[in-house]
Amino acid sequence: MVKITFLGTSDQVPSIKRNHTGIFLSYNEDGILIDCGEGMQRQFRIAKLNPCKITKILITHFHGDHVLGLSGILQTLSLSGYNKVLEVYGPVGIKEFIRKLLDAYPFRCCYEIKVSEAKGKFFEGKDFYLSSEEMTHGCACNAYSFVKVGQRRIDKEKIKKNKILAGPHLQELKLGKNINYNGKKYLFKDLTYVEDDLKISIVLDTTVNDKIVPFVKGSDLLISESTFGSELKEKALEHNHMTVIDAAKIAKKAKVKKLILTHISQRYEANLKSILDQAKDIFSNSYIVKDFDSVDV
Repeated sequence: MVKITFLGTSDQVPSIKRNHTGIFLSYNEDGILIDCGEGMQRQFRIAKLNPCKITKILITHFHGDHVLGLSGILQTLSLSGYNKVLEVYGPVGIKEFIRKLLDAYPFRCCYEIKVSEAKGKFFEGKDFYLSSEEMTHGCACNAYSFVKVGQRRIDKEKIKKNKILAGPHLQELKLGKNINYNGKKYLFKDLTYVEDDLKISIVLDTTVNDKIVPFVKGSDLLISESTFGSELKEKALEHNHMTVIDAAKIAKKAKVKKLILTHISQRYEANLKSILDQAKDIFSNSYIVKDFDSVDV
């Protein structure tokens, strides 16, 4: 199971209710922090999450509301006995950005930091991979996808029907191998199935562009910025953002299963329903999150 905790859901200016952007994706032994806005150390504490669970940090772009908390998190890890190799990924320029950040805020770093530019499929683990796509926000900017690769599973009903008991032969089936059991040959394809991939896509600050729909296509969950309502379409274009309607249209066209809206302007805080209704009119399975909401996927 993948668990996503929203540690910050505001736009450029934090409010009393919403902190700068931060999304924490937890899967098995990996903790992936997408963006690290101001005050992220405190957000982890309030959410009762241990920042030492972070294994990877993905930066979408270098605007302050997405990176101002990074130096604090790096220092917190050092002071907390962090002993992993921290992997930091970002758009073009991430290596220079981290170098300057460490020069500007010197502290004793007791662990290794590995910094890499994220291009295409940039990380591949045992059963999941991470990919990126360039966005358009007036600066180097990435969208990200987390894909849990579908595994071969035993069909328990068919195993029971064929009176096959537990044993090492079941592991052979999961590996896609035929087996001989009690003198009879069984084909793995007759007793197993491959589950679908699980795809989670994060598209934050960007204008609408031709790369988004192909990149997020078929996502089980799309997390998208929704800084502006449709009434501020011109302002959205001026600031290189999408409107909530843009996000909903992308979700519909890309045939995603669920849309979560974040990066909320405080102008809508008193009437969140107004922008949520705009999204639902186009894509009914749309939701708005607040700080510390969590979703299991």
